[in-house]
Order: sequence, then structure tokens, then C-alpha cells
Amino acid sequence: MLDHTPPVPVTSSPLASNVVNLNRFRKKKQREEKAKQAEVNRIRHGRTQAEKDRERAERERAARSLDGKRLEPDGEEATPPAAPSDEPADS
Repeated sequence: MLDHTPPVPVTSSPLASNVVNLNRFRKKKQREEKAKQAEVNRIRHGRTQAEKDRERAERERAARSLDGKRLEPDGEEATPPAAPSDEPADS
């Protein structure tokens, strides 16, 4: 007797169902690598807002302390003393 099984369509082979868009795969891999690098950078360089505020306050305090120790105020420039002139003074 003859076996009457229907023929298998060509498109249902295992190779046809595993087609991969290589551009999509490449871009996905790049995005994942960037995400990993971003996480490493956040850990390495990231600071909390409290840490940033504390550092800013420390810089401002140091600047005020340094300004308080200046010999001359910020707006005035040192002028050399006037040299005596050879002309006699009119009195």
C-alpha cells in the first residue's frame, strides 16, 4: 500500500525559520555593550547629589577663606608709589 502523507512545504524547513537579520543583531550587540560601559562609568564616576552639594560647599568655603586672607581688596590694584619729580612744587 502507498502511504498518502502530504508533501512537506519547502518553507517549513528548520533553516528557513532561523533567518537572522545581521544588522539588527549587530546593533543590538552594540547597544548592550554601550549599556554595560555606561554602567561601569556610573559606578566609577557617579556621585550622589549630596556628595556634589558637599563638594560645592567645601569649594565655596575655601574660596571665602582665601579671599579673607588677601592683603588688598579684589577691586583695587596695587599702584606704585609716586616718584619724586624734578620740578619744584608751586607753593
